[in-house]
Amino acid sequence: MASQQELSSFLASVERRAFKQALFAVRNEETALDVVQDAMLKLAEKYAGNPANEWPMLFQRILQNVIHDHFRRQKVRNLWTTLLSALNPSQEDDSQDPLEFLESQGYLGQAESAATEAERAQTLRIIEAEVARLPARQREAFLMRYLQDLDVAETAAAMGCSEGSVKTHCSRATHTLAAALKARGVTL
Repeated sequence: MASQQELSSFLASVERRAFKQALFAVRNEETALDVVQDAMLKLAEKYAGNPANEWPMLFQRILQNVIHDHFRRQKVRNLWTTLLSALNPSQEDDSQDPLEFLESQGYLGQAESAATEAERAQTLRIIEAEVARLPARQREAFLMRYLQDLDVAETAAAMGCSEGSVKTHCSRATHTLAAALKARGVTL
């Protein structure tokens, strides 16, 4: 049985990557923060007693479920908003903020010129924009495999699909990203 300190350390270690994954999915910083917080609370409430080596897979599955729940709630909320706004056409429609990208962090121990740092930040913004444009399942598989560093079996378990589907989603995502980045003049 894992200790409370081990759980806290685990949650601190996955926080940043989980936030970025949620941000790509929901495209809103505040909502992404709420999604990550809900996922962490669910892990702590329901699975804190599980062995620590099970937490990464459990957390990924919980995070994906919370993201899916968010979209289900949003769909119902949008339906009611549309129906109610039809009754009162004088109200202005509130639009959501566009996806705000995170500032990139420089590499530790390396002194870079301002031009190099700006170029790297611009490239990261382009990559993040292209990742955000991927279809949901491709983006989910790509982020789990290459950002979360999960293997194919772990990703398949977290996504609730076969290993072959994970490979297909990742392959399509990398080909789409490569073509989109090449079209935008980004060479890695």
